[in-house]
Amino acid sequence: MEPVPAATALVIVDVQNDFLPGGALGVPDGDRVIPPLNRCAAAFAAAGRPVFATRDWHPPDHCSFREQDGPWPPHCIAGTEGAAFAPGLTLPTTAMIIGKGGRPEADAYSGFDGTDLAQRLRDNGCDDLIVGGLATDYCVRATALDGLREGFEVTVLTDAVGAVDVQPGDGERALTEMANAGCTLTTSQEICPP
Repeated sequence: MEPVPAATALVIVDVQNDFLPGGALGVPDGDRVIPPLNRCAAAFAAAGRPVFATRDWHPPDHCSFREQDGPWPPHCIAGTEGAAFAPGLTLPTTAMIIGKGGRPEADAYSGFDGTDLAQRLRDNGCDDLIVGGLATDYCVRATALDGLREGFEVTVLTDAVGAVDVQPGDGERALTEMANAGCTLTTSQEICPP
């Protein structure tokens, strides 16, 4: 197995119950991202490289909810089962959790939005980010693009992301947008071979 490159962090985006099939805002086949992310998380932990996991952690009256004239059904309300990480997701004990979307009046798709993720990455000597999770066309896209804006090299694992696809093809369009912005698109097998 190839060693995990130095100065690299794994960023797992929002693999939470409400974004899995059957959840309040389920991504079709969203649970298929779990095995490749588990494999990469284990490889990063074994190499002593940091693993970050973002999560939506919303108050009950969050502005993104339909009851507040937002676009989404209530989801990932802090402390609920829907906000919990997927039971099949195996995070290393050293994983750093980044909560986002905790202010009722502010949406936050990106793991960098209103968090200390950028500083924590720099404090851990990271220049490169490997990103996977849910959903391709929202929080993965926003996190990857903000990672570039923060000056990191960003690689997106195409086999470890899943799209909401409110409009058919949104996920593919998001991947194209990320690639055009400067993200590298590859698979988990290339980064963390089985």
